[in-house]
Amino acid sequence: MRPRILVVEDDHALRDVLLRGLRDEDFDTVPAPDGATALRLATADLAAAVLDVGLPDADGRDVCQAMRANGFLAPVVFLTAHHRLTDRLSGFSAGGDDYLPKPFHLAELAARLRAAVRRAGPRPVTATGDLVLDAVRHSLTVRGAGVDLTPTEFRLLAALMAASGDIVRRRELVRAGWPEGAHVSDNTLDQYLTRLRRKLRDSGSELTVTTARGIGHRLS
Repeated sequence: MRPRILVVEDDHALRDVLLRGLRDEDFDTVPAPDGATALRLATADLAAAVLDVGLPDADGRDVCQAMRANGFLAPVVFLTAHHRLTDRLSGFSAGGDDYLPKPFHLAELAARLRAAVRRAGPRPVTATGDLVLDAVRHSLTVRGAGVDLTPTEFRLLAALMAASGDIVRRRELVRAGWPEGAHVSDNTLDQYLTRLRRKLRDSGSELTVTTARGIGHRLS
């Protein structure tokens, strides 16, 4: 599933460039021309937000603070024409996760968004079929019954659930399950997936981990 990104930018031409460019970078986008619209659209199903500091109805940093106060937990990347250190620090203090000065390359914005989404990890509660994954309690339930998972199994299942039935490539599963730079053999990944299948089967879940040979795995 493509991550959904809230794009808050009042400049119509730049907003259109951002929307088209991020879609080309495999994001889904939700446009907002001002702070009031951003607050209305900042929902839990968003993976991140791109937020211009200079909005017509509010300072973007104030909008970010209000979003956080409303419970918005996803990463926020600020866009701004200001380059001073004090401006960047004020953005972080307001609840931002990254800060990109204008002008910028779209490829860099996309890379920063991917990194921010990856660092944020799974959303607090994810539901797929009869599975409910709670990242805060670090728990899996199947029709209300708890299932014990190791931390690595939990991360692998979270990545598969986030894909909503789409294939997740093996290298993406390795990135999701283990720290960056860890050496993970194909056999190690297969062993963890086998144990995950067994636990899902034993729980009575209607879902399992299937293999698309030579490509990756999906939850179906």
